[in-house]
Amino acid sequence: MTEPMRVPPRAIVEPMRIPLLAIVGPTASGKSAVGMALARRLDGEIVSADSMQVYRGMDIGAAKPSLGEQAEIRHHLIDAADPDEVFNVARYQELAGAAIVDAASRAKLPIMVGGTGLYVDAVVRGFLFPDEGRNPAVRQRLEREAAGADGAPALHARLALCDPEAAARIHPNDLRRIVRALEVFEVTGRPITQLRRKHVPVNAYNTRLFGLTMPREALAARIDARVDQMVAAGLVDEVRGLLQMGYDPEATAMQAIGYKEFAAYLAGREGLDQAIAAVKLETRKYAKRQMTWFRKHDDIAWIDVCGISDPSDAASEIAARLGDWLEEADTALGREQRRCGRHPQRR
Repeated sequence: MTEPMRVPPRAIVEPMRIPLLAIVGPTASGKSAVGMALARRLDGEIVSADSMQVYRGMDIGAAKPSLGEQAEIRHHLIDAADPDEVFNVARYQELAGAAIVDAASRAKLPIMVGGTGLYVDAVVRGFLFPDEGRNPAVRQRLEREAAGADGAPALHARLALCDPEAAARIHPNDLRRIVRALEVFEVTGRPITQLRRKHVPVNAYNTRLFGLTMPREALAARIDARVDQMVAAGLVDEVRGLLQMGYDPEATAMQAIGYKEFAAYLAGREGLDQAIAAVKLETRKYAKRQMTWFRKHDDIAWIDVCGISDPSDAASEIAARLGDWLEEADTALGREQRRCGRHPQRR
């Protein structure tokens, strides 16, 4: 008996994903300069992944790119909120995703640059993580409210308004879970029931990640030098101006490194030299936390930039490592551009 001819299955052709190049690493490692060099070389636009650069008026302490640099290369997620606004990872994820699509629609390579690991992961990995939504100050405030006269019923009623699904699952007397659910909503802007789900397909982007690193001693020296440069550039006056505009020194944005310490100095709680030393110390601690965050991912290609003085050299090394990915990116960007009915304006 003759077997029927086997017809091979039709090949499944997946739509091309938007290419995304990400440059991460600790503060003061030179990410911004390398990102600019890559944007010039690869005809890209910068998507900032810095939790402080989103705030208007916080320029020196957040080490924002200069106005000239922003005029030369388009930057996204710079000056997106006022210092007294709530800006959380959920909002960043939404705005960054829109910025990436916008850049790609004009055949520009989206280049994410920054050291806020949670922001990077929310976009690149496409979901929020179990540790996301934790803020000790928010949790302590909610616990104090729970101990008040209205207690659990009032908090449960509030939860029912912002996350009905969670309220239906949690008993009105289960204070621990009620407080946790409200904490998540206040910190992330999203219900805890959504926190446990993926919000964007993990493979939404065709991503390549590079991290900049250097020996700890070299990075510490760069951090100290940069703090001195910020002070010389007028960081204290910047903090004074924000306070004079009426921004609460206890606001989340004003608690950032550099702003918190100099606000204390301006309030007379510590001397200038003491404040400068505190900023340097806290920045070094922050850099260590950043490296701990990024080192847990094995898909980041690391480049030691200690001996590289010219950002263009680091950009050249990254471009060389990208190899065939650049051709894939060019093809995908052309397809994205045609889908939107536009022609790229190549420089």
